[in-house]
Amino acid sequence: MTNERHADEVRKAGFEGSEKPLDSLSFSHEDRGQRYPQQYPQSVDALGDPLTIREVARLIGCSPWTVRHSYLPKGLPHMRSGRLGKLIFYRAQVVRWILQRQQKGGM
Repeated sequence: MTNERHADEVRKAGFEGSEKPLDSLSFSHEDRGQRYPQQYPQSVDALGDPLTIREVARLIGCSPWTVRHSYLPKGLPHMRSGRLGKLIFYRAQVVRWILQRQQKGGM
């Protein structure tokens, strides 16, 4: 490789004139993170806090049995931690589901 070609590649990489390559790894702490968070409107709280089936039952005002056998078949949003794992609910999703059901005329 000629010195001229090597110099072009070094300039493209932005390391010309640097005697210590590790100097290029020192970035300012201000450069970390999102600069424009409004471009990513989904907040961490979009789902709300995770809830157990007992907490969902308490929120709705019924028993865990009713949640499992009545509301899950009707579409109460949930996920499983594994194929046969425990049910996980998210507060914002549960509240949204309840409000939609109420607007339609009942649970």
